[in-house]
Amino acid sequence: MNHKEQAAASVGESPSAPSRYIVLEEQGSFFAGGTVAAAPGTMDARNPLCPDGQTIHGDHAYVFYQRPANARKYPLVFLHGNGQSAKTWETTPDGREGFQNIFLRRGWSVYLIDQPRRGRAGQSTLPAHLPAEAQDQYWFSYFRLGKWLGAERQPEYFDGVAFPRTKEALGQFLRQMTPNTGPYDPEVAGSAVAAVFERSGDGVLVTHSQGGGIGWLAAIRSGRVKGIASYEPGSGFVFPEGETPEPLETTHPRGALAARAIPMEDFLKLTRIPIVIYYGDNICGELSEEWNRDGWRVRLKMARLWAEAVNRHGGDARVVHLPEIGIRGNTHFPFADLNNVQIADLLEAWLEEKGLSGQAAALPR
Repeated sequence: MNHKEQAAASVGESPSAPSRYIVLEEQGSFFAGGTVAAAPGTMDARNPLCPDGQTIHGDHAYVFYQRPANARKYPLVFLHGNGQSAKTWETTPDGREGFQNIFLRRGWSVYLIDQPRRGRAGQSTLPAHLPAEAQDQYWFSYFRLGKWLGAERQPEYFDGVAFPRTKEALGQFLRQMTPNTGPYDPEVAGSAVAAVFERSGDGVLVTHSQGGGIGWLAAIRSGRVKGIASYEPGSGFVFPEGETPEPLETTHPRGALAARAIPMEDFLKLTRIPIVIYYGDNICGELSEEWNRDGWRVRLKMARLWAEAVNRHGGDARVVHLPEIGIRGNTHFPFADLNNVQIADLLEAWLEEKGLSGQAAALPR
């Protein structure tokens, strides 16, 4: 029975009819990982607002989960990228269903993470300065919707870009941006995501952008990560010691993209699970002064070098550049673009190919 037939059966409809309902067996939320830090000194019970001698719980992940009736064997655990929260997987900027509901309808349990020091996991054990940075035009361009050269100008969308060109959708998209409430630390985030899998059980990690590097670390820390699908990883590429490539130069203002070395025994853990990486459209093939497209050129190149290293050591990693398989127009957010159902179909085909989409014999508790 395919996913459409399963959805129809769950609400008593014919397989050809679209399902209006998602039948849930359970939903909830929890925190995972984190630390407890203590302030020096002795607490003064007469002055409880003084932090001396008190503790703070922080640096954890926040998770919202939904488990449908007759769930598939492995849940999908979604991790956002830089400047984002779990919102990135929910309703799209123009009001369509995002991956959260698309995969729920297809029988997958979904776990949506806010990484430590971000969104609903905002309690940090370390301080941070939170400036109000006006960067809408930067994010529009860097996320490859097109080019936007100032608030006094109209945004220039790429030809054929799979993003809805309405003022409302763009406003919703830009309001997804959210700041770090403490210093970004991939080790802290990786440990927290690994802790999520101790609650969710064995599952597949789906990451985006900055979350890609966190995902590698989480899989190294937890054997419960049974596969990784990563959308446009932007940083955090790890290679075995002695095999790290030279930094890749780019015209992006943040400078060259560098990888980092980890012990071989850790790297080999990434060869034990299937991994797929997807990149969208409007990425240049050679060094270009268009910094927004060139920054992703080196990330795509680094991803290919990384996949080659994984496979060289006996792993199963694949990089899919969507235009090369005939899927065009995607931004840095393929799972929210106008063709996100097609992107979901592609992911589901990979999950099925790797044996990660079967029905559960018994649901975890």
